[in-house]
Amino acid sequence: MPDTPDVPRPAFGGSSELTDRLRALRNDARVGAALLVCVAIAAGVAWFRAGIAPSAPPSGAAPREGGEHSSPTTQSAPTTTTIAAAPIVVDVVGAVRAPGVVSLRADARVVDAIRAAGGPAAGADLVRLNLAAKVADGTRVAVPMLGQPPPAVDPGAVTGGAASGDATEGASGAASGPINVNTATADELEALPGIGPTLAAAIVDERDRNGPFRSVDELTRVPGIGEGRLAQLHDLVTV
Repeated sequence: MPDTPDVPRPAFGGSSELTDRLRALRNDARVGAALLVCVAIAAGVAWFRAGIAPSAPPSGAAPREGGEHSSPTTQSAPTTTTIAAAPIVVDVVGAVRAPGVVSLRADARVVDAIRAAGGPAAGADLVRLNLAAKVADGTRVAVPMLGQPPPAVDPGAVTGGAASGDATEGASGAASGPINVNTATADELEALPGIGPTLAAAIVDERDRNGPFRSVDELTRVPGIGEGRLAQLHDLVTV
C-alpha cells in the first residue's frame, strides 16, 4: 500500500496549550487594567445615551418649595411705591399782592403761602409773622400792615373756632383782634410777637401786684419791655 501523506498539524500544541495561554493572559495585571478601562468607557457611553448624566441647574435659578425650580424670567425685583401727599388749600389775606385761596404742598410754610399769593404787598409787616411756621389744610394766613392789627376774620366763615387753631388766628399765632392785657391769660399773651413765657408771666405778675394797666404805654412797667417792644405791641393789645 502506498504511504499516507503527512498532514500538517497546527502550530498549537492542542487545547491544553490554548488554555495555558489564556491563563497567562488572565494573570497579567496589564491585561486586567486594560479590561477595566474598556468597561468604564462602555458604561459611560451607555449612561450618557440613557440621559442619566447629571446636569447643573441654569444660572440664576433658585429651588422653590417642593423641589421645583423657578424660571429666571418669572422673577421680578422688589419695587418701592411712593405715594405723594395730597396738596393743601390755604386762604391768604391781608397785605399780599393777590389775596385769595392758594394750593400748596403738604409740607408748605407760611412763606410759601405768601409767595403763592403774589408775595407781600408794600407796607406788609412780615416781622410779626413766623414765616417758617407750617400751614395746615383749610387755615388762613393773615398778613398785617405796618402799624395795623391783623385782618379781621368773619366768624361765620370759620369752622371749629379759635380753639381748633383755625383761621381766627394770624400766621404768627396772634389773635386777629387786640388782646386785653388786663384780662388775658399768660398763654394768650405768649401769642403776641416777641412775648415768650417769661415776659407773659411778668405781665401777669405786674398787674396782680400793682393793679391793672391804665394804658398800653404802661406796659413799660414790666421788666423786659422797652420802647422798641412796646411799639411792636402797641396795635395788638388794649386795656
